[in-house]
Amino acid sequence: MRRGIAATALVAALALAATACGGDKDGDSGDKKAGGELSGTVTWWDTANDAEKATFEKIAKAFTAKHPKVTVKYVNVPYGDAQNKVKNAFSSGADAPDVIRADVGWVADFASLGYLDRVPAETAKKVDSEFLPQAAASGKFEGTTYAVPQVIDTMGLFYNKKILKDAGVEAPKSLAELKTAAEAIKKKTGKTGLYLRGDDSYWFLPLIYGEGGDLVDAKNKTVTVDGPAGVKAFKAARDLVTSGAAITNATDGWNNMQTAFKSGKVAMMINGPWAVADAYAGDQFKDKSNLGIAAVPAGSAGQGAPQGGHDLAVYAGSKNRDAAHAFVDYMTSQEVQAQSAKELSLLPTRTAAYDLPEVKNNEMVQFFKPAVDKAVERAWIPENGSLFAPLQVQYTKAVTGASSPEDAAKAAGAEFRKILKGWK
Repeated sequence: MRRGIAATALVAALALAATACGGDKDGDSGDKKAGGELSGTVTWWDTANDAEKATFEKIAKAFTAKHPKVTVKYVNVPYGDAQNKVKNAFSSGADAPDVIRADVGWVADFASLGYLDRVPAETAKKVDSEFLPQAAASGKFEGTTYAVPQVIDTMGLFYNKKILKDAGVEAPKSLAELKTAAEAIKKKTGKTGLYLRGDDSYWFLPLIYGEGGDLVDAKNKTVTVDGPAGVKAFKAARDLVTSGAAITNATDGWNNMQTAFKSGKVAMMINGPWAVADAYAGDQFKDKSNLGIAAVPAGSAGQGAPQGGHDLAVYAGSKNRDAAHAFVDYMTSQEVQAQSAKELSLLPTRTAAYDLPEVKNNEMVQFFKPAVDKAVERAWIPENGSLFAPLQVQYTKAVTGASSPEDAAKAAGAEFRKILKGWK
């Protein structure tokens, strides 16, 4: 994730905001043909991973069955590049997508810059009444709904049932139990206990929550990442590696982690529903029943995992806004959410979807839904996404031993205060 945008981009964003605010309050642009028939092209920038993108492209293009005169242009944008690419496209207006799949932490930022079209009033009402409250909250900025929740998620402990059984251990409930289990796994199977992703600061969140802390206290405008709980969290990450309970890598963490887990090199990893489809593709999980999921191991203060997910939003400068909003409605419909749950084990954001057979019969969804209900909701502030880049630098340093946990926490706090001007 990147911090900030260039001054020229900010000027363009402010101009765009003024234009958007001057339009119809419900986001209707009058681009329908006579008779109300939708037409034209809707370009969707999707951030789905390699195991998900074929399914989402198939689902997206099926929109034309409902609206034959609309063409859906599907573009997969790698998640790591997406935030910056979206900002660049929206600020310039050149080749910008009509619809984006935004991490829940990006919505407030994009909305504050005037990039997003307001969700039509009737849809906004449905978001408030028919969607999970914590999912609905992620799509709002200053009381206005700018995005519709597509999927919601959190993190859990993925484990190889066979390896744990061979080692004679159960899925660990705490970091202390994880270290003990890892010793037994190494002794009896030769495998490593855990792959700890060390190049993405999102994987730091369960650790700081587990120590009773958080990155910031938005209510009191206070940075808390460098407090006692933050220091403990950095220490916990480093201790997992130095104790031998976990292995890590400072680069290409996703592929290294997935490969290590799918091949049976490690017995466990911390991940979310987005990793289920890819995990099933591994040799170790040709028998899907070998994949176990448990709560993220607790720290000294308890168990905690972040609320994540993705929302769909329409570009305020789109020349096909009616069709774009209709596409968002379709992609967040109960029917599509049930299909996503069935094929990809992704969690719906619509409350009623959990009563459907496709959702109720999915073991992974049924595990993650209670976990989502207990997940820690992040601060929905414009700077949310910008905090992860400096945190990633310090998290990687702490995990790999390039910096002490104390210094990493202190440096992260200093960078946070540069971004959150005026915060304590």
